[in-house]
Amino acid sequence: MVDDCFGHPRLAALYDPLDPDRRDLDVYVAIAEEFGARSVLDIGCGTGVFALLLADRGIEVVGVDPAGASLDVARAKPGGERVRWIHGEATALPPLRVDLVTMTANVAQAIVEPAVWRGTLRGAREALRPGGRLVFETRDPARRAWEEWTRDRSRRVTEVPGAGAVETWFELLEVRLPLVSFRSNFVFGADGAVLTSDSTLRFRERGEVEADLVAEGFAVDEVRDAPDRPAREFVFVARRP
Repeated sequence: MVDDCFGHPRLAALYDPLDPDRRDLDVYVAIAEEFGARSVLDIGCGTGVFALLLADRGIEVVGVDPAGASLDVARAKPGGERVRWIHGEATALPPLRVDLVTMTANVAQAIVEPAVWRGTLRGAREALRPGGRLVFETRDPARRAWEEWTRDRSRRVTEVPGAGAVETWFELLEVRLPLVSFRSNFVFGADGAVLTSDSTLRFRERGEVEADLVAEGFAVDEVRDAPDRPAREFVFVARRP
């Protein structure tokens, strides 16, 4: 199932305007350069921000996502024709041989079902050339990020071109670790429309993720800190032997 914030056309169109500061992707651009990646598979590419950053640098990029509305936004962007967009899951990819596979932002945590998670790791491994790397981030459960997902802490009003003022906030629904569920609320000032999107994230412990990677044939090279969120997230760097 695709969350409405990615799969509903009106909400997918808001994703970039509501989150214009994507400096969190700088670390992934730097990692692609660090490993000399000339081809990248971006799992959960969404509206294509990261994929297009790479394509602008002459890297061959494949972006896969189950949310068709988000891919429509990505395809329509300048340079969108330079990326190969795939509507679907990483568990059923066409034959690929890439240098790097990425899952940025919340992608890894949004894959909550254990079987789908293992299938995603398997798909990533099969897409990599020998020696290629998988890089992704996930929040450290010990930091209890969900405690900030309240209306008081998250409410804001954003002026969106073509949509007017849009009020947004998060509402925590349930904490039953390792799963945390929350609701994203959207109120459109232009016509008074109210839309919501319910999401669930899985908070995996570091040891659990490392064990999953090894079970799917990866070597875990290192676990880094997230430069933009120090001591709050793990950045896993795994290699296909």
